[in-house]
Amino acid sequence: MIVVTGATGNVGRSLVQILAAAGRPVTATSRAIEATDAPEGVRHIRADLTQPDSLRPVFDSAEALFLQNGGPSAHHLSAPDLLDAAKSAGIRRVVLLSSQGAATRPESVSHGGIARSIEDAVEQSGLDWTILRPGGFASNAYAWAESVRTRRVIAAPFADVGLPVVDPADIAEVAAVALREDGHDGRTYELTGPALTTPRQRARTIADALGEPVRFDEQTREEARTQMLRFMPEPVADTTLDILGDPTPAEQRISPDIERILSRPPRTFADWTHDHIAAFR
Repeated sequence: MIVVTGATGNVGRSLVQILAAAGRPVTATSRAIEATDAPEGVRHIRADLTQPDSLRPVFDSAEALFLQNGGPSAHHLSAPDLLDAAKSAGIRRVVLLSSQGAATRPESVSHGGIARSIEDAVEQSGLDWTILRPGGFASNAYAWAESVRTRRVIAAPFADVGLPVVDPADIAEVAAVALREDGHDGRTYELTGPALTTPRQRARTIADALGEPVRFDEQTREEARTQMLRFMPEPVADTTLDILGDPTPAEQRISPDIERILSRPPRTFADWTHDHIAAFR
């Protein structure tokens, strides 16, 4: 049995589907998971990562765990307690979905500090472990979906700054390999797309997929910050804008890890757009 936490998210949902299609027994869990969130025949249980006791029935009969790093609730997560509960239940392997920020922004509590502390707990857990450090997700473009559907407009800052955004489906495929196959214990993988793309280029890709013009409006940093503060804490918004506007060389580096593990190149942003264009119509 493989437990997938964050099973309703962009990565977890795809991972559950991959494992189920391969015939592996899976337990899908998240705080508000419903039967419709999991493929037929997949066990689904509601549980909260910040409450390790709620995970005991989830861990029953499992031997491997996909652990997402807690997302917005990460500061409430006691990773050592959670991992102790997993180990006591008989789990022997954990694959952690961490963040590139654990390496590139360890001084930032919101982006790297908490992620690094969870990585440390995983490494010290006594379990076989693999850590995945993705950069920015291609699926962050969903933030543009409403304005594209209603006005055929995309607004974003730093129009011509490129980042190698990664398709969450690629992250899920790498996780599936690390959960099922030997040879990945004690490894940390950086997961990126195959090329740098800018917000302006990504907007053009969406327009091409729609077959209709989409206007791109470049925001100032302050305009973007005001918008982000509607749904992000201030430190998260500020560090996100730092990454988008002034990425480090490490944040712009194209990693070979996806191709090395999957024996194919990572999906492009155009690939992601093709698969999800219905959200923008």
